[in-house]
Amino acid sequence: MGRFLLRIEDTDIDRARPEWEALIYEDLSWLGLHWEMPVLRQSEHLDLYNEKLVQLAARGLIYPCSCSRSDIRNALSAPQEGAAMGVDTYPSTCRHRDMSSRQPGDALRLNMARAVQHLNGAYFSETGSKHAGHHLLDPQRLITEIGDAVLGRKEIETVSYVLASVVDEAAQGITHVVRGEDLYQITFLQVLLQRLLDLPTPVYHHHRLIRDDQGKRLAKRDDARAIAKFRDDGATPQDIRALVGLT
Repeated sequence: MGRFLLRIEDTDIDRARPEWEALIYEDLSWLGLHWEMPVLRQSEHLDLYNEKLVQLAARGLIYPCSCSRSDIRNALSAPQEGAAMGVDTYPSTCRHRDMSSRQPGDALRLNMARAVQHLNGAYFSETGSKHAGHHLLDPQRLITEIGDAVLGRKEIETVSYVLASVVDEAAQGITHVVRGEDLYQITFLQVLLQRLLDLPTPVYHHHRLIRDDQGKRLAKRDDARAIAKFRDDGATPQDIRALVGLT
């Protein structure tokens, strides 16, 4: 018998809203889902996440970054010898810095060039129809397509969703992760972090997204009451499951 766990991913304090959280409970209950209590709230486990950042820092795998978004845009628009065309990952401007140079407001980035040296054949299994199979992590693709990802945000002393969710899934004993296909690419980074932190890798299932009549995905920033809107229009829970391919 499987267990269904609900996690409130609220490390981004500026974007978290009590009314949106209330809608999560309402919508999931309408879909017929029930979860164990208490619900894990990421904002209450910041010490655990930052402990993992300390572990990565001790191995020289993260560095502080003071670049603003405009700095990064300007660096990417400048001609760069040997740079791959079309690649818009972080240009490693601050990679030379060590943690002793960190200043208030600096983000913390993963040194991908160093991190991929620890892959040792890391892979994950995917059961979603679009990407089904076993996927081996390719060091070069991680460098060129993901690059030096932010693991600690500059706004507050906490970690990104990517790292927090990896830590939570291990702590909760998660064996299967079911989520939208928009998060498929980030799985490669998460599996790398699992390897770096000696954490287990779940089986992943990325389902298709619910989209509007124009093909645009329904997102919280566009319509926070997406599921409620379907419900008000007469949809059933079975209709929603069909929309995401879970029937």
